[in-house]
Amino acid sequence: MPGRRRLLADVGPLRESVAFRRLWAGSTLSAVGSALTYFAVMLQVYDLTRSPLAVGFLGVVQAVPTLAVGLLGGPLTDALDRRKLVLATSSGLAVVSAALAAQAFAGLDQVWLLYLLVAVQYGLSAVDRPARGTFIPALLPASQITAGLSLDRISFQITLTAGPALAGVIAAAPHLGLRACYLVDAVSYAAALYGVGRLPAMRAPGRPPRIGPRAVAEGVRFIRRSQVLAGAFLADLSATVFGLPLALFPAINAERFGGDPRTLGLFTTAIGVGGLASALLSGPAGHVSRPGRAMLGAVAVWGVAFAAFAVAPAVLWLTLALLAVAGAADTFTVVFRISIVQAVTPDALRGRLLAADYVVGAGGAQLGNLEAGALGSLTSPGIAALAGGLLTVAAAAAIGLGLPAFRRYRRQPARARAVDPAGTAGPASEPRHPESRAGQAPSTLRK
Repeated sequence: MPGRRRLLADVGPLRESVAFRRLWAGSTLSAVGSALTYFAVMLQVYDLTRSPLAVGFLGVVQAVPTLAVGLLGGPLTDALDRRKLVLATSSGLAVVSAALAAQAFAGLDQVWLLYLLVAVQYGLSAVDRPARGTFIPALLPASQITAGLSLDRISFQITLTAGPALAGVIAAAPHLGLRACYLVDAVSYAAALYGVGRLPAMRAPGRPPRIGPRAVAEGVRFIRRSQVLAGAFLADLSATVFGLPLALFPAINAERFGGDPRTLGLFTTAIGVGGLASALLSGPAGHVSRPGRAMLGAVAVWGVAFAAFAVAPAVLWLTLALLAVAGAADTFTVVFRISIVQAVTPDALRGRLLAADYVVGAGGAQLGNLEAGALGSLTSPGIAALAGGLLTVAAAAAIGLGLPAFRRYRRQPARARAVDPAGTAGPASEPRHPESRAGQAPSTLRK
């Protein structure tokens, strides 16, 4: 049993924190709905255009608002009540999902309208997701933050597993189709709003920053002074820009398996299954002493898996197995990256650093979609996926050689929290919200 506990993910945060448990459950249900919309938009654009480049252009539509809004949203997160900010952005995202459902039911079939709604969606997400990222260190003690991040990753992998598979079934059903995917997503936001609405007020400590470019620059300077943060961001960026060929999935599915929507759904589901398995077995991640080195190894495995996927024969089980390996590597990549960012970031800058982290992760993924779609149109989907996987491996090696401080970075003790970019640890802080203690909900907390 002790060995099993060390191997399996630590569920202590779900047992001990009422607020974290509500937040986790609500976010998971809503994220499954969001996965339906992601699948539906990609497939609707491909059905209307039959062009991998048009699907890849979704990456530009997603990346532009992510880059434009993401960094400026960081100071908002550090200046305002983070709970109220997330309630506002989540409400806006629910409206966008309702608009996507409306265009599908009306049969408008306008690619420009899909691009416009997706751009608004990603602009709101660029504020919503980093602000949500501040909740875990606020609700949990320092010793449980890595466990909380692993559980958050389990939620994401549940989304990748259940969302695309469910979306493929719904899209293929004669009386449901893509419009039902959009509608389910819009309704699912009720769960997200419930999970956040019951949290206490959450403000960053100290004097709030002025909202504007100067506050953004302060966060960027913090990253530039730290090889550890720069290495984490660059490693993730290389993996998403080069080694995430989602824009090629519809074309590869059409070439190898006849274009069945259910098979396309299984592609992303396989990534989710692999990621979910590694997330459930992520207990050892909390004991890795050199997370930078481990992250580089996981990025390399991610690249190798996609390179093998690109040259695999048209055998469904082999294709899905390789995607599952990629998903397993991705879970560890993300857990190591976010734990590094959380460990070396002071709370007064947390919103800005998590905004930068989101811009790198989400913006890189969308640029990767554009790169994969463009290269796939110029050459072939298989060649584009192979080149991306090999470039990912090469980039991981280059980052390890060029940023030795990242490669040698050691995890700080559980009761220490770094407050400067070099990783010098200061005293740990206890959770700022008493509701994070099991069974406690003092009357002083604002609901």
